[in-house]
Amino acid sequence: MISFLRIVYRVVYDAIYHFTEDDGWAMASHVALSTLLAVFPFLIFGTTLATYLGADRFSETAVHLIFDTWPPSIAKPISDEVRAVLTIPRGGLLTISVLAAAYFASNGVEAVRVSLNRAYRIVETRRWYLTRVLSLFWVLAAVLSFTAISILLVAVPVALAFAEQKFPWLKEPLAIISSWRVYGTLGLLVVGVTVAHLWLPAGKRRLRDVAPGVVLTLMAWLVGAILFAYYIQTFANYARTYAGLASLMIALVFLYITAVIFILGAEFNAAMLKYRVFQRLLPSGSSRRREADEAADI
Repeated sequence: MISFLRIVYRVVYDAIYHFTEDDGWAMASHVALSTLLAVFPFLIFGTTLATYLGADRFSETAVHLIFDTWPPSIAKPISDEVRAVLTIPRGGLLTISVLAAAYFASNGVEAVRVSLNRAYRIVETRRWYLTRVLSLFWVLAAVLSFTAISILLVAVPVALAFAEQKFPWLKEPLAIISSWRVYGTLGLLVVGVTVAHLWLPAGKRRLRDVAPGVVLTLMAWLVGAILFAYYIQTFANYARTYAGLASLMIALVFLYITAVIFILGAEFNAAMLKYRVFQRLLPSGSSRRREADEAADI
């Protein structure tokens, strides 16, 4: 028990210490601002591409998937502005403005990649143009995922109504499936965070290596969102301080908090890898445990 507590202390201390040493506070600001600046270009590019592919409900689906995980008091002003922007007619798919929107949307991915490289204490060895192409690939992958979901939003209710009519004994299970938007949003969030940890930064990691930080991030996001929403509704008066910019500043502060938590989750994973936590938790008689102990003693 004492050795377990010692390992926990070392991991937590190492994660917080390196977060400070790796300019975690500044990187969180970079991620928050880049994410906010990437939301509108991403949705503009996604709406244009999805409309070209025949998914007319992309914008509404994307707004739900992005903002449904935010506290309503924070998400509503931003989502209303997003809807207003997306109602403006766009040109063709390959216009300069749409391509520029895709490029600016990839800036958010680049910010996350740089912060994760620092958190995992990895030096980026890939060329800048390769990382930019990979960021554009992830933007395109996200757009196509949202497009598929927007098509399912049309097809799933029809299929569920048909199934309920033909198989009335499935009414209760179908009622659960019909609320899949909530579970889909949460599932997409889990997948997105996991993919970011696994494949955005340089190097290779296993799912087991990133799972603790992902779980910690999601739990801390939930608590942080509840506390920040309570703070906004009870104590803060951003409208008096920032006037018309209040909703923007609230969203930026909220994104900053989520970025701090996200980077700390990666720092936590890096600290666990540093102290070989999983190897130490193996049974004492296993060969892998003996190898880990011998390596730690060197």
